[in-house]
Amino acid sequence: MRLRVTQLRLEADAVISVELRSPTGDRLPDWSAGAHIPVTLPSGTVRQYSLCGSPGDPHSYTIAVLKVDDGRGGSREVHDRIRLGDVLEVGEPRNDFALVDAPRYLLLAGGIGITPILAMVEELRSRPQPPAVTLLYGGRSRTAMAFTDRLAGLDAVALHPQDEVGLPDLEGAFAESPAGTAVYCCGPPAMLSAVREIAARYPDLPLHIEQFTAATPAATAAAEDGAFEVELARTGVTVTVPADQSVLDAVLAVAPDTPFSCTSGFCGTCETKVLSGRVDHRDDLLSDDERRANASMMICVSRAERGAKLTLDL
Repeated sequence: MRLRVTQLRLEADAVISVELRSPTGDRLPDWSAGAHIPVTLPSGTVRQYSLCGSPGDPHSYTIAVLKVDDGRGGSREVHDRIRLGDVLEVGEPRNDFALVDAPRYLLLAGGIGITPILAMVEELRSRPQPPAVTLLYGGRSRTAMAFTDRLAGLDAVALHPQDEVGLPDLEGAFAESPAGTAVYCCGPPAMLSAVREIAARYPDLPLHIEQFTAATPAATAAAEDGAFEVELARTGVTVTVPADQSVLDAVLAVAPDTPFSCTSGFCGTCETKVLSGRVDHRDDLLSDDERRANASMMICVSRAERGAKLTLDL
């Protein structure tokens, strides 16, 4: 889709929201809380952003972007180059962080991780019989925390500006949650690591995590990696992937339009159907069941099992 930037709004220090609509007023594909969209920036860079507008508005998508000066450049481009009226290429929503049915929910957000969590709060509250929801939202300071205006006045919402009250009591939040509570967390790597460690002690509280950076150094070549062949079924070409190169890099040499974004195995943009061959999965996205099914792979980090050849739907 080609969507026009119809609103830019400062939501917090270094955080802007971007509203996108069809230039012709067309209805956009539906989405649900937890979904994200790929956005092609003016430079051609593709980045994934969580939707944080209203799922009930069929004509707009809203994303929010934290400017990270020492990041990979996508956030700086959004802040410095995108202007009202610009038209951007946007992919359809994908949801790897969808709400499951549960009697109650514990939502944990850190920094810009509030974006998918905010949509969850509002979706859950809009249900005919809203379930019990507790939200803990932490940030460096109150001025750095986006969307506090949309959370104002809501029950069971606790804001934790670190410079005022310190870090959220994550352990206490788990301890106070009844069995069966669905836990959703999105935030910086340190927060996700702490939540995973705590959740291991509470197996009756199912944990769902969304991350903006890779949890493991999946893109790093292992000492035992070797070269292997990848057949691109639709392109009719077979490429050799050296030990020190990713499948994505090898594919881009012959199919430069192949979509990708994070190059670290967590966003899903480069997910590719596997037609034959066994995959050594190194991503942070597929479930154990999906890995065993061997039906797709993230070609930015995953490889063929040693001695195998892969055939991909490319």
